[in-house]
Amino acid sequence: MYHLKPIIGITSNIKDEKLLTTGLSNIHAIVKAGGVPVVLPNISDEAAIERMLESIDGLLVTGGGDADPTLYGEEPLPQLGEVCPERDQFELLLITGVLKKNKPVLGICRGCQMINVAAGGDLFQDIYSQHQTQLLQHTQKAPRSHTSHYVDILENSLLHNIVQSSRFKVNSYHHQAVRSVAEGFEITARSSDGIIEAYESKKHRFVVGVQWHPENLVRSNDIYSQKLFNALVQACHN
Repeated sequence: MYHLKPIIGITSNIKDEKLLTTGLSNIHAIVKAGGVPVVLPNISDEAAIERMLESIDGLLVTGGGDADPTLYGEEPLPQLGEVCPERDQFELLLITGVLKKNKPVLGICRGCQMINVAAGGDLFQDIYSQHQTQLLQHTQKAPRSHTSHYVDILENSLLHNIVQSSRFKVNSYHHQAVRSVAEGFEITARSSDGIIEAYESKKHRFVVGVQWHPENLVRSNDIYSQKLFNALVQACHN
């Protein structure tokens, strides 16, 4: 039976208040998995956002800058990086809507963090100054296609079922991370230093957040990364 390819919304950055940007790796990963990528602008019109939500079958919340800590009840630390209020507000509305409609969503790095914030969780503003233990290098000084550290996957989780592995290497480009997961979410992967590397929702049919950047690994034929995007697109078919 023929199935229409699902439309996957892709969130975007605002650069210099002039340009809407997203990495081509995000687009390539969705196409390779069999989806139709549509880049979404950061707007504030709630009726327009609702129409977006009706039009897409699934959502990819991409990486980017820091999340505003006031969104989860904290004030900014000196180590906080650049924030984009327009993007924050748009993504909160968009993610809240997609969770309410129970449509599949995959969050990458910042996207992983923002889904958690939208659902009621919080973040480390800066893992290096706030975490209590010695950390790995989570902002790697290597090409984005290089895998720099291992993650351990919770068995019998959705993520484990997708990747069919309990341990593999990922890339790493972040200084913020999930601190407490939202109610209804379960931690499904950690790095050896204890940083949360992935979670999933137990209340929705497909909500997965990963702290690494699988889109940058798809081009180098990383099987675990490809399986993630395949699972997002397949969830939209289901």
